[in-house]
Amino acid sequence: MFSSVLLPLLLMAFLVAGCAPITPAADPNGQAETATADAGDSIDAPLSTTETYQGMPVGFTPEGYPFRGDPNAPVTMYEYSDYECPFCARHFVQTEPALNDALVRTGQLRVVFRDFPIEQLHPNAFAAHIASLCVADQGAALYWEMHSRLFQTQKEWANLSDPLPVFERLAGESGAAIELYRQCMETEQDAKRAFINAAIVEGQRAGVSGTPSFSFVGADGEAYLLVGAQPYERFAAYVEALAAGEAPLGAERASGGEQEVQIPFWATREGWQPDPNRPGVNMAGDWYRGSLDAKVVVIEFSDFQCPFCRRHATETQPALDEEFVDTGQVLWIFKHFPLNIHPQAPAAGVAAECAGEQGKFWEMHDLLFANMSSWSVSDPSPVFADLAGRLDLDLDAFTACTNDASIADRVTRDFNDGAPFVQGTPTFIVLFNDEGRIIPGALPLETFSQALREIIGMAQ
Repeated sequence: MFSSVLLPLLLMAFLVAGCAPITPAADPNGQAETATADAGDSIDAPLSTTETYQGMPVGFTPEGYPFRGDPNAPVTMYEYSDYECPFCARHFVQTEPALNDALVRTGQLRVVFRDFPIEQLHPNAFAAHIASLCVADQGAALYWEMHSRLFQTQKEWANLSDPLPVFERLAGESGAAIELYRQCMETEQDAKRAFINAAIVEGQRAGVSGTPSFSFVGADGEAYLLVGAQPYERFAAYVEALAAGEAPLGAERASGGEQEVQIPFWATREGWQPDPNRPGVNMAGDWYRGSLDAKVVVIEFSDFQCPFCRRHATETQPALDEEFVDTGQVLWIFKHFPLNIHPQAPAAGVAAECAGEQGKFWEMHDLLFANMSSWSVSDPSPVFADLAGRLDLDLDAFTACTNDASIADRVTRDFNDGAPFVQGTPTFIVLFNDEGRIIPGALPLETFSQALREIIGMAQ
């Protein structure tokens, strides 16, 4: 087992191509700052509390972040969210109304919103956040109305090639002066993007890696993370504990400077051991090929509908297999990372898993990439069935498998595993000598091969 933590991974300096290329944000080698420092006294004092929205005080912190609730509330919750994230929308619809009624309007909780668009997964998210900030320039109450409308209409604009007309309509419906809004959208894009990037960096330093995430700070200044679209009861328990000066039961502390980061099971020797009940799958649930005694392990995060992943799979991987995997020098592990810009990618991942249930994962893997254009349609099921037929699979068993929710969960788990490390596809995490490196993108064969040769030379 690796004795050191996986992070920080060393970024290999290559020019790369990939789906959803990496956007610079935080310094990957920077030390984690405490959430208390990020959410300190200068933020806790609001600029204005003269406005109200739906019976709640609203305003902006000195740094410009919108808040709702009593500025003197005993607990502050910093919400890191993405307007295009479906789980964030679920929180808005299912949990936020109860939070507002029971905790915000009663003065127990103040909510400060942090923009955290994950552009690699949600291509229209950044524009949505910029639009909300252009409305914010005209007032806090208008901002929160725009905030609500963006979540309410997420399905309308999320997949549009140009969502800006929808955002302008929503700004008008929110009560904003359209000419001022247009002027902001035309002249302040860079400033708003910089403001958003600052919020993203702050969140990353506080330990946020996905959305929605919530950092709770009580009177003692300690911060605790709650990740995901959790039920209301979890939020209420955090607020109740912090208001009483106690740590929430089972909470992850977000502050405290340098913290030990546990290496993920899928990146350990234990995780790579064969599952005796599933040939070709390791104990972490991932498909692998190559020698378990290899000194170098490559963990590939890939998307079956990503053209750059296809390029790698068809043009580069066969030669890498021949030189490194088949010779026992590299253990190669595959993990799913379907981007939401590729709507059929999750279903393709399920098809590969179901072929794997009949011992043909890698064969289906190759067919999916080779026939990407044929199944990138609104209903890919018939194409998947045809590919299964080519592999002489039991079609009834294959079809039943593709409808099994537990199989889809495998694909989702892989995506969640990669979320803290992967910002585009394909991404390759190379592990050796207790350290890790990231190779992002579909590199040319010779570049990738040279990188692996150098790493194998260093491996002990």
